Amino acid sequence: MDRYHLLLTLDGRPAMHGWWSEESTARRQFSSWVGERGDMPGVRIVLIDEDDGTVIHRWPEEP
Repeated sequence: MDRYHLLLTLDGRPAMHGWWSEESTARRQFSSWVGERGDMPGVRIVLIDEDDGTVIHRWPEEP
């Protein structure tokens, strides 16, 4: 499995997953998913570095 995991949930349930080995590719996909799906009710999009569990980005951003 690749290092960077992109997860989209709707109302807390997984709806889409993606994995990439290159961080730059994963970041572009994150931006794409936010642009295409970021206004859906109950959506959360999270980009995670699976090697160390770090959340790189999340949408919507938490205060």
